[in-house]
Amino acid sequence: MSAQHRPDATDALTTALRERVLVLDGAMGTMIQARQLSEADYRGERFADHPSDLRGNNDLLSLTQPEVIREIHEAYLEAGADLVETNTFNAQRISLADYGMEDLGYEMNLAAAGLARAACDAVEARTGRPRWVLGTLGPTNRTASISPDVNDPGARNTSFDELAGAYLEQARGLVDGGSDVLLVETIFDTLNAKAAIFALETLFEEHGRRWPVMISGTITDASGRTLSGQVTEAFWYSIRHARPLAVGLNCALGAKDLRPYVAELSRIADCFVTAHPNAGLPNAFGEYDEGPEAMAEVVGEFASAGLVNVVGGCCGTTPSTSPPSPRRPRRAPRASPPTSRPPCGWPGSSRSWSPRRASSSTSASARTSRGRPASAGSSRRRTTPRRCRWRASRSSPAPRSSTSTWTRG
Repeated sequence: MSAQHRPDATDALTTALRERVLVLDGAMGTMIQARQLSEADYRGERFADHPSDLRGNNDLLSLTQPEVIREIHEAYLEAGADLVETNTFNAQRISLADYGMEDLGYEMNLAAAGLARAACDAVEARTGRPRWVLGTLGPTNRTASISPDVNDPGARNTSFDELAGAYLEQARGLVDGGSDVLLVETIFDTLNAKAAIFALETLFEEHGRRWPVMISGTITDASGRTLSGQVTEAFWYSIRHARPLAVGLNCALGAKDLRPYVAELSRIADCFVTAHPNAGLPNAFGEYDEGPEAMAEVVGEFASAGLVNVVGGCCGTTPSTSPPSPRRPRRAPRASPPTSRPPCGWPGSSRSWSPRRASSSTSASARTSRGRPASAGSSRRRTTPRRCRWRASRSSPAPRSSTSTWTRG
């Protein structure tokens, strides 16, 4: 094991998640914007002569303004956060191409993870309470299953292989920098998430060990679907093969609007559940009006209702938005999180995966996902082992533009 790599945190996190609701930090971008940094601040000395504008490249600040990023981490930790996300939402070569910085992906992730690690270690040493670093892999600013051109539904501006390669480079930097967990978050296109999962499994194979994985999707509007067209249940079953330590929802919606989808995920997921919504919806100026008290009350209800194991905040949230003291956690999941290599034919696997088997005792009341009685052969089909498939959802909506850069917070 490399000196930088953290020991497997699965057991420690599992124990903590079963005892109480853990608190995740909030928005990085909101805190950075409050600093009102200039173009010169973003450039620092190293990139003073870079040919393109750099203001807005928040991930770069881990290299040019590391003290700012560490102070933000410390502010969330002091407010009670158990889990801190790295400043790496767009720190992979696909998104960094907008700034002509594709080759800095690994370095940015290494530095960002190191800053979060140092902040967590310092606060943990002072308080005696464990803190964990979540190495964040964002959605990129491309989609693998939706066309960026409404006049050409078959057009794509990225590929599965390109996404997987970019995510693998990012993940290497995150674990080398000291991340405890790898978080694939703000998923609007499930095929992008599958590329990230493939990259993580490749990383695990390289090192002969696993890191805990968390996955968080994004319900984009009141339709209750991701941008690539999946409802919450379809999203869960599309990524369940990764056997994440926790699955959740974040971004796009405020806590009140997100609640029904969190409840649905809590009902069906056989792992821990997370939620970190926005501070309401943005106003005409792109700002978030929901105050800390209102946000904390709604998010705190997620915990008191037993829906989640982790609560936190996304866009518009700050350290003052941290939820109240930990409440009753969601019930223990029906299946234990993975502690060894996954199934689906990966090297070292001891068995092959198959969907959850239908109980013979409940066959008379078995129903399909649409609520109709299951056909006579449905139980048999459900028990047939399947191979892992990396494919886009067939329920994608009409093509939409997907060229804009996503920014968390």
